[in-house]
Amino acid sequence: MNEVKTTGLWNELSTLLSDRTFTDMTHAFHPGQPHFPAFPDETREAVFDLAKGDGFTAHRYSIIGQWGTHVDPPSHFIRGGRTLDQIPVDEMVLPLVILDITDRVYSDPDATPTLEDVHAWEKRNGPVPAGSFVALRTGWSRLWPDTHAMANKDDAGVSHTPGWSQAVLTFLIEQRSVSAVGHEQTDTDPGIATSNSDFSLETYVLSKDRWQIELLANLDGLPETGAALIATWPKPLQGSGFPARVFAVH
Repeated sequence: MNEVKTTGLWNELSTLLSDRTFTDMTHAFHPGQPHFPAFPDETREAVFDLAKGDGFTAHRYSIIGQWGTHVDPPSHFIRGGRTLDQIPVDEMVLPLVILDITDRVYSDPDATPTLEDVHAWEKRNGPVPAGSFVALRTGWSRLWPDTHAMANKDDAGVSHTPGWSQAVLTFLIEQRSVSAVGHEQTDTDPGIATSNSDFSLETYVLSKDRWQIELLANLDGLPETGAALIATWPKPLQGSGFPARVFAVH
């Protein structure tokens, strides 16, 4: 009988990952950080504390699910949509696409991506891969954790922040079948829309059974194609959102 030699998956992965860069795309969350204004702030209590002579440290956290860098499943906006525990783990490892509008945002904080941006990306790299995670790079995460800078409100209280556009999201979801999207700012919709309680773009994404990550960090050093994204989060039964740990391998 011929002896069959098998190689463990880790051996293959370790070779593949040996010279790669790992970029953490996650803000560390804390009380007082920027957040949706209708949400209460985080509270944190040391129930047991080594500094006070206890045998270990354990904290009680009180947070809204959409806190810091976080995942929004379809159920966040869509009745009957998938909840966090219903998103399979094989959707959490995806090809990463970076769509960059940073230069426009510096001169116009209300900037949104256009189909021309996507077509230019595809001219350089080929079609956006099906099943990918598309992150909108705006440079906005450089303002974290300054609440006022992140909201960027004018004297009338209107927020001027970048966001997605309907044309681009429709193309990515319906023409390229991407699995998820993400962005650096607080919301999917640009600030001038959310200031009028218009969350139609977020509603659209989640209504298409996609999930998203908001408040991403450290997109500036990532290649626009070729990286892998790993997004993880806890598994609350019927959960509608939770802080996530997101990173890229490139």
